[in-house]
Order: sequence, then C-alpha cells, then structure tokens
Amino acid sequence: MKRIYLDYNATTPVHPFSIREMRKYEEKYFGNPSSGHWFGIKTKEGVEKAREKVASLLGCSPEEIIFTSGGTESNNYVILGTARTFRKKGNHIITTAIEHPAVLNPCRYLEKNGYEVTYLPVDKYGLVSPEDVEKAVKPSTILITVMHANNETGTIEPITEISGIARKRNILFHTDAAQSVGKIPTRVNKLGVDFLSIAGHKLYAPKGVGALFMRKGIKIEPLMFGAGHERGLRPGTENVIEIAALGKSCEILEKTMRENSERIKKLRDRLYEGLIHAGLKIKLNGSPEKRLPNTLNVSFTGVDSHELLKRIPHIAVSAGSACHSGSKTPSPVLTAMGASCEEALGAVRFSLGMRTKEEEIDFTVKDIKNVIQRERPARRRL
Repeated sequence: MKRIYLDYNATTPVHPFSIREMRKYEEKYFGNPSSGHWFGIKTKEGVEKAREKVASLLGCSPEEIIFTSGGTESNNYVILGTARTFRKKGNHIITTAIEHPAVLNPCRYLEKNGYEVTYLPVDKYGLVSPEDVEKAVKPSTILITVMHANNETGTIEPITEISGIARKRNILFHTDAAQSVGKIPTRVNKLGVDFLSIAGHKLYAPKGVGALFMRKGIKIEPLMFGAGHERGLRPGTENVIEIAALGKSCEILEKTMRENSERIKKLRDRLYEGLIHAGLKIKLNGSPEKRLPNTLNVSFTGVDSHELLKRIPHIAVSAGSACHSGSKTPSPVLTAMGASCEEALGAVRFSLGMRTKEEEIDFTVKDIKNVIQRERPARRRL
C-alpha cells in the first residue's frame, strides 16, 4: 500500500537541491573553515554564503546570524544566556503555556535556580493576549519569549503587537520560529524581535543544523566555551555540510514560499472539508484564520487518536505533537486551550508540505472514514 507523509511539522524531507549542495562540501570542499589554505578558504566561503541566504530570508544582516545545531540549542542559547547576562537587572521571564519543551524546560530549569517565570494562558484558539503580556511585565522582567506559530495547532501568535510592548518597556523579545520560517513571512524587522530561532529540519534542510538571529548590538553570555567560531558566540568547528544545505533551503523557500503556501493551503482546506463531507464528527483545534497554511489539527469525536493511527500505518500523521508521540496523556497545548480530556486524546495533527498531492489528501479522507465507520458498529472505541 502506498505510504503517505502528512507530518511535515515533525520533520521535512531534505530538498534535492540542498542534498546536491551538501555533496559539494562532502566530496570537494572538505576543508576546515578555520584553515588559511585554499581548502579552508573555499569552505569558509560556503559557510558565509549560507549565512547570507539565511539572512536574506529573514531580512537581516548576515552578521546577525549564528549557526547552531537546531531550534532547541537556539532557544536554550537565548533563554539561558539572557538569564545569565542580565541577572543583576532582573530575574523575571514571560512566556506562554503552549511553548515547545525547548522553551518550557529551560524556563523550568531557571525557576529552580532563583528565577521567576510567568506562563501566560491562551484562549480557545491558542492565542495569547498582548494585554496579558503587558500586565505581566514587572520591573524585573528581562525577557519575553513567545513562539511565532504553534507546532501542534499552527496558530500564529500576535508577535508584532507583543514586540511593541517589549520595545516600549526596554525588554528583550525572542520568538521560536521553527514552525513558521519558510511557510509564512518571518522578516525580523517587521516582527520586531531581538532573537529568532530556526530549525533546519523543519524547512527542507537536514536534522542537526539551525540558526539564531540575534539583533546587532545585543551581547549575551555564551553557553559553551572554546575557540572563536561564530564570532566567539558558538564555539566548535562549523557543521559545514549541513550549514550549506540550510542556506540552500532558505534560498529556495525565499523564492517559492508564496506559491507553495497557497497550493498547500488549498490542500489543507480540501482535507478539512473532505473529513466534514465524509460525515465524520470533528472539532477544529486552533485558530480558523490565524493559522499556518499547512497545518490542520482536529479532534475526532469518540475516537482515540493513537488507536486510529495504528489502523492507518501507511499514513504518517501525529497524535498531537510528534514530540509527545506514543504518549496517551492529553496534549498540554490542547488542554491549555480548554479542550476536554476526550477531545485532546482524539486529536490528530495533519501537516502538509511541498510533496503533498491532491490524490493523497483524497485517499487519506477515504481511508480514515472507512476505518472509523468500520469500527463503530462493533462498538469499539478507537
């Protein structure tokens, strides 16, 4: 049976052009970027070209891009680095209840070490209120960190409004944009952020590479110490092969993002409408409008999503977030949005991408309909 991949928010396939770019640095330009001879110079040029491509997608200066191992490292770098650097100024951080564990867990670590963290609630659509952010600000607040788009529901947060509050209060502002970069515009000046995190494997680059935008003029303490790589901010010989691939993916997405997003959104809506027309009882999780064009999270009434996934093993989707795959505890994101335990346990996240085809959407609808309707007469709870 044909296998269908609808889990692009978990990870994306590496783009063929990015694979081709990787091979150049595996086979020909293999030198150490810190070496002064030809082999090192050519490799260093590759790293800097990739930096320019990432910066171009974000609308910033190349010198404001720091290459990391991924979104988790970028998030930790900002949260822990800011906490250490500005400890004398204050010890208060503001975030939301629906952040990725790569934000929540560093915040929880800081709480155990004398810091105060405010976890703001969200509404039924998963949106945080800018007014709540402003009310939470204290004289001791040193950082606000709010994700750009949620990995489970795709809800897009009001980043521009929040950044205005942070700027007015002279507070640093970070957004985890792992899910939004390459899908919707993420121009840092328009968003008004001081830091922005990127995960390469969410935008058709390999796993194990990412980037951090850090606005020029900001200085925070590094988490690691070594040689002077990445302007002394992130030591260790650069992951040249994957950095080159990340740059190529950013270059491709800058050119194709609008066209891709429009096509994928139509397929996402076709999937949602197809499930409704199939007579399945579903509830949309997340904002109907302020949502990533590729993401659909729905709860199937009376269905256990993990059991459903077992019966459609040829269709790759997630029961809530891929980071919680295999767990039958209700999604903290959905419960924070007010979903009941049953609704949360019946949630399935479909996330589409470049390779998704119309016939795959139609097959998915048909297969899910057949599985659910076949099981219900036998009174089994999926």
